Amino acid sequence: MEKTILIIGGAGYIGPVLTSHFLAAGYKVNCLDLLLYQNDICVTQYLGNPNYRFIYGDMSDLSAMNRALEGVTDVVLLAGLVGDPITKKYPAASHAINDVGILSCINYLNGKGLDRVVFVSTCSNYGLIKDGEKADENFPLNPLSLYAEDKVNNEQYLTSHRDEFDFSPTILRFATAFGASPRMRFDLTVNEFIYDAFTKKHLEVYDPDTWRPYCHVRDFSKLIMRVLSMEIQKTNFETFNAGGNNNNLTKRHIVEIIAKYIPDLKVDYVVGGSDPRNYVVDFSKVKDKLHFEPTWSVDDGVKELIYFLENGLYLDFPEDRNFYGNYYIEDGT
Repeated sequence: MEKTILIIGGAGYIGPVLTSHFLAAGYKVNCLDLLLYQNDICVTQYLGNPNYRFIYGDMSDLSAMNRALEGVTDVVLLAGLVGDPITKKYPAASHAINDVGILSCINYLNGKGLDRVVFVSTCSNYGLIKDGEKADENFPLNPLSLYAEDKVNNEQYLTSHRDEFDFSPTILRFATAFGASPRMRFDLTVNEFIYDAFTKKHLEVYDPDTWRPYCHVRDFSKLIMRVLSMEIQKTNFETFNAGGNNNNLTKRHIVEIIAKYIPDLKVDYVVGGSDPRNYVVDFSKVKDKLHFEPTWSVDDGVKELIYFLENGLYLDFPEDRNFYGNYYIEDGT
């Protein structure tokens, strides 16, 4: 059956990369996005493709959702106010978007004859775990931010309505993303470190020995495609950590990788930052059940971004800051 995929939030950091993968695979793509960060350039590159439709609007707007769902077989739900800092800065908007908005969107998708819905969550749900422990999908959740709290609530809402939804949902808990994208983000750890190391030759790194898993945006795209093409019994109401064991790293590990390519880099390590998260994640389930392993290492991503920066890409970041990260909304403060 020919697939038409609706990507809700398809003009953000991951959406354009995912769109390219879908179109190359012969899928049709509808993209619904509010263009909150003036990121319209991320959709204009596809407008000449007959298999691509862009719909401007909010996932809480039923009229926009109706237009976006025309002919759609499957949905990928990427939309949201993404990240701990911006949700802390705008708690009211966070509640409206990541709680009320997401849940209303999920409810609206019910009864539309969809096949699958992929809900993108986060490994930040694990929050802070003891040294020596690894968080698999059954590990107790310990959200430490508004962003993670809402993701946990969204997940629980999906899984608690198993007998009510007529679509087949899959929850993917994303590792921290890195890598090049048309809507680049330099407010994510690996990308931020690379940009600062390249442009300033200096890094100030807080809590360097805290652990986090990382995954390239292209690998996320491959995994989502894998979910949509697998036998439905393997993904129906299943939750998967999205990433690979080899990309569980500390901040110090990342700096050491970057320093191989920027040898004159100066680094100051500082203990006592404002972000207490520390977690190593077990990705055995996604490997065993979906036969997925990332092909991009953090080392690969470092070389990729340094190459782009050396060739003049992304260097307008200081002048167009909010395009390159989720820093502010509404009044620009």
